[in-house]
Amino acid sequence: MVDKLKKIWMEGEFVDWDDAKVHILTHSLHYGLGAFEGIRAYRRADGGTYVFRLKEHIDRLFDTCRLLAIQPRFTRQQVADATVETLRQNDMQEGYIRPLVYLGEGPMGVYAHDNPVRTTIVAWHWGAYLGKGATEAGIRAKISAFARHHINVGLPKAKMMGQYTNSSLAKREARIAGYNEAILLDPNGYVSEGSGENIFIVRRGRLITPPLSASILEGITRDTILTLAREEGIPAAEEMITRDQLYLADEAFFTGTAAEVTPIREVDDRAIGEGQVGAITRRLQQRFFGIVRGEDNAHPEWLTRV
Repeated sequence: MVDKLKKIWMEGEFVDWDDAKVHILTHSLHYGLGAFEGIRAYRRADGGTYVFRLKEHIDRLFDTCRLLAIQPRFTRQQVADATVETLRQNDMQEGYIRPLVYLGEGPMGVYAHDNPVRTTIVAWHWGAYLGKGATEAGIRAKISAFARHHINVGLPKAKMMGQYTNSSLAKREARIAGYNEAILLDPNGYVSEGSGENIFIVRRGRLITPPLSASILEGITRDTILTLAREEGIPAAEEMITRDQLYLADEAFFTGTAAEVTPIREVDDRAIGEGQVGAITRRLQQRFFGIVRGEDNAHPEWLTRV
C-alpha cells in the first residue's frame, strides 16, 4: 500500500495527490506504450537528502522515449529538477521516485500518431522491495516458466510499460508458489534477469553477470556494482550464465533501484553456496549502502542533493 503524500508533478505543475487523474482513454493505459523510471533518494550521514544517480536515470528515461519514438515536451534538465522538487514538495527525506512519460487520450487503436505525450512524477516511501529482512538474510527465488523476450520481440534496453507484463506474470507465478522472486531465462535458456532486477553470481571468487547484449535492462545499480567490484579488486565479467551455473554458484544476488543489493540464498529449492549471504555479496552491499547512506564518500558525482 502506497501512503498518500501531498503533491504529484503533472505536466509542469504540482497538483494535490487526490487530483492526479488521467482520462480512461489514456492510450498507454490500453496499449502499454510509455516510458518510466525508478529512482531512489537517501538520507545520508550528514543529514542531507540525496538522489542517487539522477542524471543516469533521466538519461535512461529519455533513451527509452527515443526507442519508442515519443518525445516529451520537457527537457532532461526540467525533468531532473522536477524530480528533486517533488521530494521537497512532499517533505521527503528518503523515498522512491517514479517519472512517467505516457500517451494521453485521443485517437484509439494501436497506432497513436498524434496523441499528446504527457509527463508526470510521483514519489512514495518504499522500504525493502523484496520484503523485510531480504537484504540481510537473502531470498528464495524460482526460475519462471515465462521466458524473457527475445531481443527482437521487444526492446530490452527500454524501460517501457507494456514490456513489464512479462515481469508481472513471472512474479505472480513465483509468489503464488511461495517464493520471493522470479528469475527469467531467455529464449535460448540462458539466465536473463529477475522480474525487476539484474542478477549476479559469484563462482570461485569471480563475479559474473549477463552482458548488455543479452535480453536485460541496462541497470544503473548493475553498473554501480560492477564499478565497485573493480575498485575492490574483485574479478568481474559480463558473460552468459546457464541455469546449472546458477545452481552451482557460491553466491548470487539481485541488483536494482528498488531491490538495491538483495542476496539470493536459494533457487528452485537448491541452496546457493552455504544458503546464506556470501562474503563478496556482503562486501559489495557494504560499499553500496556506505555510498548511498553516507559512511563512504566515494563517487560524489553519483549524488544530487535535494
